[in-house]
Amino acid sequence: MSEYNTTDFTNPSTFILLGIPGLEATHVWISIPFCTVYIIAILGNFTILFIVKMQQSLHEPMFYFLCMLTVTDLVMHTSSLPKMLSIFWFNTREIDFSACLTQMYFIHCFSVIESGIFVAMAFDRYVAICHPLRHSTILTNSFVAKIGLAVVLRGSIVILPFPFLARQWPYCRTNVIPQLYCTHIAVVKIACADTHVSSYYGLFVLFCVMDLDAIFIAVSYIQILRAIFSLPTRDACLKTLGTCISHLCVILAFYIPGLFLSLMYRFAQNVPLHFHVLIVNVYLLLPPILNPIIYGVRTKQIRDRLLCLFTHKGTSSFLLVLWLSD
Repeated sequence: MSEYNTTDFTNPSTFILLGIPGLEATHVWISIPFCTVYIIAILGNFTILFIVKMQQSLHEPMFYFLCMLTVTDLVMHTSSLPKMLSIFWFNTREIDFSACLTQMYFIHCFSVIESGIFVAMAFDRYVAICHPLRHSTILTNSFVAKIGLAVVLRGSIVILPFPFLARQWPYCRTNVIPQLYCTHIAVVKIACADTHVSSYYGLFVLFCVMDLDAIFIAVSYIQILRAIFSLPTRDACLKTLGTCISHLCVILAFYIPGLFLSLMYRFAQNVPLHFHVLIVNVYLLLPPILNPIIYGVRTKQIRDRLLCLFTHKGTSSFLLVLWLSD
């Protein structure tokens, strides 16, 4: 890391992304799971989008929100993974200052958008289970579109101060970021100025946006569980609960690593740096690959469509082979 240190600049034109400190010799091997995750995430999310688009019966609020989630995951992955892989494969660690701030904005912005989509999905499940007769009148296509627009605008506006504040700080000690991509905390930490404004605003986003979303989701599911356990039969309870399992799984995959990461940054200062970096990447990479897998396995409509798609392809290939052999 010392080879990149410098003290003769105040506004660097580039930053140096160090990768995974201490594990540079194994970058090529580490790139294999990263690249695999990227390919699976792209294929899985595009498959979900394709199935929802082609299947008319899936044109309903739950699956519209799922499509918003898949697009969000694709943007998050695409804004970070290509640069990570270039570091692993070609050791291209430099990133332009503006590109770094842009990457930071996209990653944090779409994290907030994803959190907002989870709230919208929880609201959809709440209305579907607690007020089933009013579901189609409350969650109309226009209302779903307004929710989606509100979620995107909130994420875009709330995160906008991050790059503007980061741009104004001087960076006179070093331009080295010990990460695989630019995050708000990592960039602010290397500034040689009083960055309390950025730190406090970061805490505001964490507690007043992300944590508030988690509270709304928890309240929704308390009401949902009360409605489920008041159903007359055990089979009805299990069937209704099954419609929420996919959503609960993707929520846990999103919030638990984020909570662990936040606590680790603030209280686990003696944890090795490479472990910090790996946890940050788990938080970024895990949801986009798990979301399509969870929904593909747990959601009957998508699972049936996938089986039909692959069975049809398998039958077509078999018939083609028979025809050619004749």
